[in-house]
Amino acid sequence: MMKLTRRQQEIYDYLRDNQARFAHPPTLDELCQALGLSSRGSLHKHIQALVEAGLVEPLEGKRHGVRLAENAEEEGVPFLGRIAAGRPIEALPQPEYMAIPEFMQTGKPCYVLQVVGDSMIDEGIFDGDYVVIEQRDSARNGEIVVALVRGEEATLKRIEQKPGQVILHPANAALKPMRYTPDEVAIQGVLVGQMRRY
Repeated sequence: MMKLTRRQQEIYDYLRDNQARFAHPPTLDELCQALGLSSRGSLHKHIQALVEAGLVEPLEGKRHGVRLAENAEEEGVPFLGRIAAGRPIEALPQPEYMAIPEFMQTGKPCYVLQVVGDSMIDEGIFDGDYVVIEQRDSARNGEIVVALVRGEEATLKRIEQKPGQVILHPANAALKPMRYTPDEVAIQGVLVGQMRRY
């Protein structure tokens, strides 16, 4: 799965946060200067990755500038806060949107949460990672879900559903599964993507 590197995210954030100030889309040289980069070649590689992710568009002609893709902002996915991959904590709504690569979008409503904790590290999900969640109220056994526990706290775990019991499995050998009755757990979505800043 493709993830934006720290530098690619920095370039994208700069373009997004400053687009209203640009009299014209910035050239690679102008971006190098604004971001303090010495190598135009390495910037070009990062820009190419953002083009492939559908987040920016190159402009041909005299200036050879770069701009945000027209659909990048419209396809932003709500960032709803943080979620525990350890003890459950509440995922707090925040009025913010994040652009995610098109291949991570499923065609159904999705949202993004930032992971807090280390209970899913054996699945390669680390503290600080961003997870893309497809909004659903049901899941198959074995899927990694956002589970709302007792109507108050959300947690990210692998789900196992049995008659009269829901088990939320961490992916960390030091932690034990959490067991609930079915009416104590509401599924709010299923993991479909993951992003990490380096």
